[in-house]
Amino acid sequence: MNITLKNDQLTVVISTLGAEIQSMTTAEGLELMWQADKAIWGRHAPLLFPIIGRLKDQQYTLDGEVISIHQHGFARDTEFTLVQQDETSATFTMEDSESSRKVYPFAFSLTVSYTLSGNTLTKRHTVVNRSDKVLPYEIGGHDGYRTSLLPGEEMSDYYVEFPGQTAIHPFGMDEHCFLTPEKLDYALTDGALPLPPKVGGLDTVVLENLPVHQVTLANRKNSVRVTVDFPEFDYLGIWTKPVDFDTNYICIEPWTTLPECTFVSSELAEKAGIRLLQPGQGETLSYDVTVSW
Repeated sequence: MNITLKNDQLTVVISTLGAEIQSMTTAEGLELMWQADKAIWGRHAPLLFPIIGRLKDQQYTLDGEVISIHQHGFARDTEFTLVQQDETSATFTMEDSESSRKVYPFAFSLTVSYTLSGNTLTKRHTVVNRSDKVLPYEIGGHDGYRTSLLPGEEMSDYYVEFPGQTAIHPFGMDEHCFLTPEKLDYALTDGALPLPPKVGGLDTVVLENLPVHQVTLANRKNSVRVTVDFPEFDYLGIWTKPVDFDTNYICIEPWTTLPECTFVSSELAEKAGIRLLQPGQGETLSYDVTVSW
């Protein structure tokens, strides 16, 4: 089921499957979100929970026990329950189930809310530990934005701005796309990363400790700008499918946690940036997407 939020500037469509944004259009009808072309990448903006990224052998360790789980976890493929909706906001929730406990043995609730205010969409993620043990979790976005908004544009017309920076220092990767401790030095062009993001042959540009937790997707041929503010997320991924043609989308991904690293053990509670909730504890993390044109 799809839910529509609308004001005089933006219209946002969200599916109850994965609480995933399907569409974001301006008042003039310009579609900003990637439309899930299955021949290239068949998703729009999946929610990553309770893990981020792929794991070695699709496994992690929990107190010494080896557990299998699919890439990015199960929330993106779970039907959420709509618990609140009005013209400019909606709230979705899911809880642990028999199937989720097989791959993530915790009792929890995950609530995702969207609020549209002017030209800004705020996405809030609330995780509550309903179990009697410490709950480690990861959460993040994987939001795909179009990079060919108008006729005649190419992906190379687009870039990602990093305010106040002249260079970025992404993690290196091994042949399995697992992060290595070595970081690259990549000089930006006028504070911007050109697209597609071909940085040192990396599959994904993964960054930590940015001085400003904000990036903007912009281009040289029109005035549309998409700014993502993520002050509560310590890590950022920039990704598009690594192929030899223009994919015409870019994912801007605020993360709480690093994906699989060669320099960290497989124990879930020891992953870089992992969030730990005490029994009964909950927390909310949010980020904003602001569109100007």
